Amino acid sequence: MHSGRQDTVTPAGLACVGGPSASEATARLRQLGQSIWLDAIDRNLMASGELARLIQTAHVAGLTSNPAIFQKAMAGPDYRADMARLRRSGSSAHQVYEALAIADVQAAADRFRDLHEQTAGRDGLVSLEVSPALAHDAQSTLVEARRLWAALDRPNAMIKVPGTPAGVVAIETLIAEGIPVNVTLLFACDAFDAVAEAYLRGLERRLAAGQAIDRIASVASFFVSRIDTRVDAELDRIAASVPDHHGETATSSGAFGRAAILALRGKAAIANARLAYASALERAASPRWARLAAAGARPQRLLWASTSCKNPAYRDVVYVESLAGRDTVNTVPPATLAAFVDHGVVGTVLTGEVDEARDLMARLAAVGIDFDAVTRQLLEEGLRQFSEAFAALIATVEQAA
Repeated sequence: MHSGRQDTVTPAGLACVGGPSASEATARLRQLGQSIWLDAIDRNLMASGELARLIQTAHVAGLTSNPAIFQKAMAGPDYRADMARLRRSGSSAHQVYEALAIADVQAAADRFRDLHEQTAGRDGLVSLEVSPALAHDAQSTLVEARRLWAALDRPNAMIKVPGTPAGVVAIETLIAEGIPVNVTLLFACDAFDAVAEAYLRGLERRLAAGQAIDRIASVASFFVSRIDTRVDAELDRIAASVPDHHGETATSSGAFGRAAILALRGKAAIANARLAYASALERAASPRWARLAAAGARPQRLLWASTSCKNPAYRDVVYVESLAGRDTVNTVPPATLAAFVDHGVVGTVLTGEVDEARDLMARLAAVGIDFDAVTRQLLEEGLRQFSEAFAALIATVEQAA
């Protein structure tokens, strides 16, 4: 079984993705209606021609970024001279970061411009995130999102907004204004449903105002591997506290034995994603969506995020192979892309599997997993991690002066 150790590979390390058969696995995903995007950015990725090559050989069809990705990139040597130059010119550390990040996103968007046109705006999209400090402030999120969208000045740029309650308010207005949105940090199906509703309301507002909705793009980034990491740890804790009953089912007293509890490891994330996908399919079949689709609207695609495998005991491409579905996106870090190109296999296609997924969630609840608490904690942690990465990024810029 392949481990997840390749996650240390940098964007430059993607040179291993190549050869005459390298594109077979990603080509299969494309045929099924799923797009592969790259979850990485740094200026060398574009300047070296590596991104252009990945577009051709690995069918990479878009790119996502976040504060942690930019922090890692800008901590390297390629940005130091520009950081120091801009700081000497009087720019604040935040202004320096923003200028460099915008330049990187513009460069990536330019590499994807042909694909964006060829797919009539479906793919070739590149995301830049609003400050994580604004996650609970709808009005400030709107102000920053509009400003970044204008500064990027690229039709294939996207503004990334966290899927908090405040973010949902901002998302509706941004869609109504025609600004493409990547909604991030979604862990719970309820949160995804709220975001999907905001997308529909935004389209309806735009249509009612007599504006076109046929080129509006949006994705909902639904996080995957972090779910298993948290739930598996809880299952280990619960299993350690019960007698070592064997078997896959509950005992006669209704209690789950240790083996039955541990057998649930590594399953929660995919079940949760399947439920979200089933919700998306149900929404796509509704009369409400049919009216919008008749006016040219496109579905807000689920984007599987956090798809690198954190547990070396699991197959390193499990969150790519298990989540191949039509009208979805999988954004993968460089190491996961390289691994999938090398040995990925696309078999079962995602169609919902609602009963199986619901049964799994019921079993998790029965052994003591509070899934709502898990997703709340993961959202809080995600916001905190991005805020900490952003703070570290600004500190890096300040030190370059």
